[in-house]
Amino acid sequence: MKLMDYRRTHNCNQLRAKDIGKEVTLSGWVHRRRDHGGLIFIDLRDRFGLSQLIFDPEISKDAHTLAGQLRSEWVITARGRVRERGEGLTNPKLDTGEVEIEVKTLEILSKAKTPPFSISDDQTETHEDIRLKYRYLDIRRGDVVQKLLMRHKAMMVTRAFFDKEGFIEINTPILGKSTPEGARDYLVPSRIYPGNFYSLPQSPQLFKQLLMVSGMDRYFQIASCFRDEDLRADRQPEFTQIDVEMSFAYPEDIQEILYRFLKSLFKECLNYDIPDTIPSMSYQDALEHYGTDRPDLRFEMPLVRVDEIAKESDFTVFKEQLKEGGCVKALCVKGGSDLSRKDIERYTEFVGKFGLRGLGWMKKQEEGLTSSIIKFFSPQQLKALEDKLGAETGDLLLFGAAGESLVNQALDHLRRLIGKERDLIDPNVYNFLWVKDFPCFEWDEEENRPQAVHHPFTMPHPEDLDLIEKDPLKVRSNAYDIIINGYEVGGGSQRIHDYEIQKKIFNALKLSEQEIKNTFGFFTEALQYGTPPHLGLAIGLDRLVMLLTKTNNIRDVIAFPKTQKGSDLMMQCPSSVNQKQLDELEIRAETKEITWI
Repeated sequence: MKLMDYRRTHNCNQLRAKDIGKEVTLSGWVHRRRDHGGLIFIDLRDRFGLSQLIFDPEISKDAHTLAGQLRSEWVITARGRVRERGEGLTNPKLDTGEVEIEVKTLEILSKAKTPPFSISDDQTETHEDIRLKYRYLDIRRGDVVQKLLMRHKAMMVTRAFFDKEGFIEINTPILGKSTPEGARDYLVPSRIYPGNFYSLPQSPQLFKQLLMVSGMDRYFQIASCFRDEDLRADRQPEFTQIDVEMSFAYPEDIQEILYRFLKSLFKECLNYDIPDTIPSMSYQDALEHYGTDRPDLRFEMPLVRVDEIAKESDFTVFKEQLKEGGCVKALCVKGGSDLSRKDIERYTEFVGKFGLRGLGWMKKQEEGLTSSIIKFFSPQQLKALEDKLGAETGDLLLFGAAGESLVNQALDHLRRLIGKERDLIDPNVYNFLWVKDFPCFEWDEEENRPQAVHHPFTMPHPEDLDLIEKDPLKVRSNAYDIIINGYEVGGGSQRIHDYEIQKKIFNALKLSEQEIKNTFGFFTEALQYGTPPHLGLAIGLDRLVMLLTKTNNIRDVIAFPKTQKGSDLMMQCPSSVNQKQLDELEIRAETKEITWI
């Protein structure tokens, strides 16, 4: 049987009133079918949009008969004449809503089973696991398509911008050496060298620094990266980052470049003008006032330390926590006195998930502060709390007392929850912030030694170089993170270009000479062949597109994402492999069965 030529003259979002009278050919998927007496209407869809087809038995009996067989998601080609829609029948919601195609010939290219969920609806209540299992169908929905188009646009803007700035795009290897000073690596066994493994890159960190040693001066890459770590809504085991490195520059230089990149990106993708400058905040100030190193500053409500007032009170709960080295911090919820006891109990239960065992509260009424705990405070202490927290009539004060990290974590999440529930966050605003002066090291309880907060190639703050050997936990790093709307979108640092400083960092991490040689020997040797001062950063492309498309789920902006447990429901992997493959790799494995939906 001879097939009709299915090459399109137009896509399904292209025809307008100016095309009336033209003979056209459209190809795509049956989106909806409507039978109106003798006439059949088909909404035809491709990734560009929708066009309405009309089948009239008086125009073509064969096409009309065939149209009666069509079902959702069948793939067809239709040829016909563009005509104006009848009076009162235009559809202003569609770009093609003024016209329809009077079909003369129809060809069915491919039939489809009934989909497991509706594709004609942009919003679906279908469970996400089902949508991920049939991701190729989920992508057909307009909402997913638009997010992937935004991702494409962001990548094109990125390449154009950095090319104009004199950066060279260089692809670095996917198979590399395991350097376990960071998150867990994904390991790839070698068939040729049994018992040995490659590692998938957590980032191109060492390669991009070696490119600076090579004299490439300015590098960028849209890089695929892999981390075997615990997952959450804004994290995936494989992800994409915009990776940037440059020589002979200081942090303010690369921050200025990133500012101009973000300005260009948001303008091109959203026609949104970002502020003239991006403010900065120290890591310590961010923790002190917001409980996190990635605060959402689209709304106020900082955390306020009230240790001095609390320790003078008679409230045992606060005083005991302070004696144990903890702290007392509070939030002032403006207008929050309208919250009921039940609401406060819900908030108390919420912070309990983070380990905070209780939540104190006071309401500011006309007559002053009211609560079951005000009896433990003198009038002077209550006035001091009002002044410290800026409490006004109608406000609610919420208190957390425990170890500082616990209080910070719990009140940070509570602050975000209250901000969302009380509509304090404008969804159309983007707030940008640099967070700087991170600690270089943190204590690893399991390993009983310091570990690098970012990575071991981060240059310490120049003022703290003499503390590396004396008191490493007090060393600040010359690092910087860019925060947008409470998300860490990316970060970077000045790198170590001095071999002697790099050795001191490795020593502070308690790495033996043999460990340094085995893991980083190739890199430390390269540092001794003339290394320029250099620095860089990496921006999470997935997370950035998540913000551009105003979704809170990173899986929405990735074509074929993994679940929160790191599995691929569509391909049903990770999966076992046959014994022959294992024998070739000289690997013995005990397979654990996975139950798929």
